[in-house]
Amino acid sequence: MIRAFLAVQLSEPLRTTLAAVQADVKRRITHDLPRDVSLSWVRPASMHLTVKFLGDIPEELVIALRKSMADALKEHHSFQVPFDRLGVFPRLQQPRILWIGPTEQWETSEEAAQLTALHHAVEVCCVTLNLAPDARPLSAHLTLARIKTGHRAVGQALARSGAMDRLPSTVGALAVDAIALVRSELKPTGSVYTVLWEEKLKAA
Repeated sequence: MIRAFLAVQLSEPLRTTLAAVQADVKRRITHDLPRDVSLSWVRPASMHLTVKFLGDIPEELVIALRKSMADALKEHHSFQVPFDRLGVFPRLQQPRILWIGPTEQWETSEEAAQLTALHHAVEVCCVTLNLAPDARPLSAHLTLARIKTGHRAVGQALARSGAMDRLPSTVGALAVDAIALVRSELKPTGSVYTVLWEEKLKAA
């Protein structure tokens, strides 16, 4: 058995830019936080857009899943998800996740509809291989940090810093042009990700 998930990988330039966004937010809020606050910043090298978490799957399913995914993706074109907004889940008064993602306007766009259709195709593909379906729609957000303790203090610091309102316009976009099967191994130093295969979408 292997622990795995399906994801869209980030380009190295985008990872570099997201690291700079993280550093900017840290700089803005760190001096304003009590010592008992605990945040966990996601390493840019580990960032990806998870399309579907599979959990533990038999190794022999890796090849069958690739064949099924190649067939499922052949009618889907590549597109981009712009990262031009910072936000939190569930709300700024008690944030638990700090994320970067598209604007609300994008979420009604043709590209957003493409993402929904792609997610549906992946779900259908997985169900045919007896993998459990997801109950929630795919969210086009990347996690930048997880707030473990001091949620209210972090929310207040974010509000005072203005970081949520001043995201650089040069962050760029995530190119959704392939789906990768990624193996996740839990190590004492954190999760180690290995791409097992990648299937391309049609060129836009």
